[in-house]
Amino acid sequence: MRVLAIESSCDESAAAVLDAEAGLLSHELYSQAELHRAYGGVVPELASRDHVRRLLPLVKAALARSATPPEALSGIAYTAGPGLIGALLTGASLAASLAYAWRIPATGVHHLEGHLLAPLLESDPPPFPHVALLVSGGHTMLIEVAAIGDYRLLGETRDDAAGEAFDKTAKLLGLPYPGGPQLAEIARRGTPGAYHFPRPMLDRAGLEFSFSGLKTAVLHAVRAAPLTEQRRADIARAVEEAIAGTLTAKALRALDYTGLSALVVSGGVGANRTLREQLTAAARARGARVYYPRIEFCTDNAAMIAVAGLARLRAGQHAGLAIEARAQWPLASLPPLAA
Repeated sequence: MRVLAIESSCDESAAAVLDAEAGLLSHELYSQAELHRAYGGVVPELASRDHVRRLLPLVKAALARSATPPEALSGIAYTAGPGLIGALLTGASLAASLAYAWRIPATGVHHLEGHLLAPLLESDPPPFPHVALLVSGGHTMLIEVAAIGDYRLLGETRDDAAGEAFDKTAKLLGLPYPGGPQLAEIARRGTPGAYHFPRPMLDRAGLEFSFSGLKTAVLHAVRAAPLTEQRRADIARAVEEAIAGTLTAKALRALDYTGLSALVVSGGVGANRTLREQLTAAARARGARVYYPRIEFCTDNAAMIAVAGLARLRAGQHAGLAIEARAQWPLASLPPLAA
């Protein structure tokens, strides 16, 4: 099988071609970060309009780079949710239209399932079962992954996601959008131990997260004195260490709870260097191993949607002529794959 995948859940427009035997043949991506920078965050209407402009050229480029004519495709996968509803509809409408024109099936893919399966694109993929830490701007979740399509939620955030905490802290520090990568950059110049922020909910049993208290502590620190460049860096470093430390401790707790020794880290925050260093070292000390997608597949992309879509199409799951788009879509509601 060979599939074309389309991603348009937020502010990245992307297309990819994946072959079941030859692997990933092409992936194209356009980031709207510059478009939204002036507003300090994603503007949904602008995101939707830019997807309309970008997606079809990206699809053409992905097909050309992979030397794939439409008649060589077995199906189309597209992100159906969760995400910004207008942005989702642009990708879903294009996918459904192409599927109708080319007389091939299309399937709507759960965005989070794409993130969970992104490490399968690597030459050394994780074994099943494993624990997944899915951590991004919109989600912070620990999931037991028994197999593709078989997921059990172990714990999630009660309020802000880890990526949201990074972005809001960056905004408090006066850093430009997107804030998370900017914060990680200046944190490298921070003084160790200059600040210490709380590690939320580590003193309680369980696998849930909360980052609202951390955000409040940062707000008080920012207001305590004028923000010099060094204070910005010191606060950024302490925030990064607090978030990475919390995620690391909870991920190891999930491994202990499940008795598993393989951990997958996916989502945009999975690209954070401090988190990777802490998790890798802590897991190794416990006899466990951490698997990451390559950096370019941590953030939103169509290659991960292709992996999930290929599995769903193989199982005979497709949308027919329907255009599927869901702003909210619980991962637990996904149908299992056929045995």
